[in-house]
Amino acid sequence: MNFLFDLVAQGAQMLLALALAPLLIGFVRKLKARLLHRKGPPIIQPWRDIIRLLRKEVVLAENASWLYRSAPYLIFAMTWVAASLVPTFATGLMFSWAADLIAIIALLGSARFFLALAGMDIGTSFGGIGSSREAMFGSLAEPATIMIVFTVSFVAGTTQLSEIAAYMAGNLELRASVGMALVALLIVAIAENGRVPVDNPATHLELTMVHEAMVLEYSGRYLALIELASALKLLLYISLIACVFFPVGLARHDAGLQAMAIGLGAYVLKLAIGEGLLALFETSRAKMRVFRVPDFLGAGLMLGLLATLLVFVTRSL
Repeated sequence: MNFLFDLVAQGAQMLLALALAPLLIGFVRKLKARLLHRKGPPIIQPWRDIIRLLRKEVVLAENASWLYRSAPYLIFAMTWVAASLVPTFATGLMFSWAADLIAIIALLGSARFFLALAGMDIGTSFGGIGSSREAMFGSLAEPATIMIVFTVSFVAGTTQLSEIAAYMAGNLELRASVGMALVALLIVAIAENGRVPVDNPATHLELTMVHEAMVLEYSGRYLALIELASALKLLLYISLIACVFFPVGLARHDAGLQAMAIGLGAYVLKLAIGEGLLALFETSRAKMRVFRVPDFLGAGLMLGLLATLLVFVTRSL
């Protein structure tokens, strides 16, 4: 009976991540439109777009290789697995042993690798520009993420997310190192998801787009999987911030349905707060120039490095 309950809880977390990801994109778009005194599209519009793309015929270039055809499936699978491993409403679920920060970073890095390869596969100039920019941003974002992982793992004594969340929930105290790691993770999350000021997901201007340039030649179900993976990636980073730095409301896997329902409500509330802050930030900032993005990510890298050094110094004293 316990095995069946754990299996259902793990499956519910996977389906919850898949269902909420496009709704988060729609929620951000709606809030941004309201802040700009516009009506905006409905919150469920991203799901409508994905379903419409799934029904459309796929149009591929003549020189598209097997990699170009398989990349959307690989990117979606890796991102969905990574997003499903992050504890949302409960910790210690069936696959929590695999919810390791380093494993999640590896999955996201692999998805970025295949996306960059797919962008260059057709041989268009826009795809090559987008892939080169994605590689440049990733070369700065991944070291910053590793520094954040070092900081959090040294503080909690583990890289396993359920144990990190349990430690943070039981040791609610102000730490300068954890604060710097949080700011660094926010910078990395903005850059990795192509949000303002690093990139503007609502534009197709050739000289500025990064993510859109790599997927410009996709259509039909391939584009639907890419868009769904992009939404899952945004959900992953917000869930990661909520799990590591704000683990309030997370239930244990053996706490029962009532505790899990409370954890689900707390998780949805944290998602709404995070998306609201993102919409407010994006409406108050303009997109920066491309050559300024390394400075932006460099600040995140330095914050992560300083946080790691601060943990070492405080432990040695």
